[in-house]
Amino acid sequence: MASASATPLSRLISATSPTTRSSSDRISTVDSPKLTNQSLPRRQFLKGAATLITTTSIINPSPSTAREIEVGSYLPQLPSDPSFVVFKATPKDTPALRAGNVQPYEFIIPPTWKQTRVANILSGNYCQPKCAEPWVEVKFEDDKQGKIQVVASPLIRLTNKPNATIEDIGTPESLIASLGPFVTGNTFDPDELVETSIEKQGNQTYYTYTLETPFASTGSHNLAKATAKGNTVVLFVVSANDKQWPMAQKTLKAMLESFRV
Repeated sequence: MASASATPLSRLISATSPTTRSSSDRISTVDSPKLTNQSLPRRQFLKGAATLITTTSIINPSPSTAREIEVGSYLPQLPSDPSFVVFKATPKDTPALRAGNVQPYEFIIPPTWKQTRVANILSGNYCQPKCAEPWVEVKFEDDKQGKIQVVASPLIRLTNKPNATIEDIGTPESLIASLGPFVTGNTFDPDELVETSIEKQGNQTYYTYTLETPFASTGSHNLAKATAKGNTVVLFVVSANDKQWPMAQKTLKAMLESFRV
């Protein structure tokens, strides 16, 4: 069993981050040993092959098992706007919610979007209830509009103060400097930060970000919203590529605005 100090999401981001900002970079995330039945006993060969297949399927889940049905078929409609449905996370949805490490969150989403599988190595399933590094809670996407994900980061990674508010952690700029790579999926450059804002909802404060990220693996346009509650900072990320952004930005911004913890 992996220890709580393991850093799978950080390691995957580091492994896939280009050393130079070039779209021609190609980096393999799995080093495959050469297995031949001539050099290894049959039993050892089959065991090694099975391990390789299992590892590869965890990091790159099969598209046939990753895609689910449209969320409009099972989520309730937003009463004020039938072009959205409401996702409210419950303990049955993720290991962190079941462990009490993340407080329930909610947001609106178009009914045509589909939830996608979070690979086990990114889900935090292996390290609950004490994860040392950020993990992915849930992911949704639509080929025409973009994708969203909820990323959770243990508070101890950002501050030593228990039950800190997001203001205790620092400014919007200092927070995104720490969590930016989990927005883009690889690297973060402060020059990519276009706009920040601070919003209060009752006792909860949210930092909101607009980023133009031409080298991001998540997409060239990223919006993010972060807040701290309990022992966790929760980050909601909305992403789109250049083709999706012109038509979808209004919808994506509405989704971002709706996010609440």
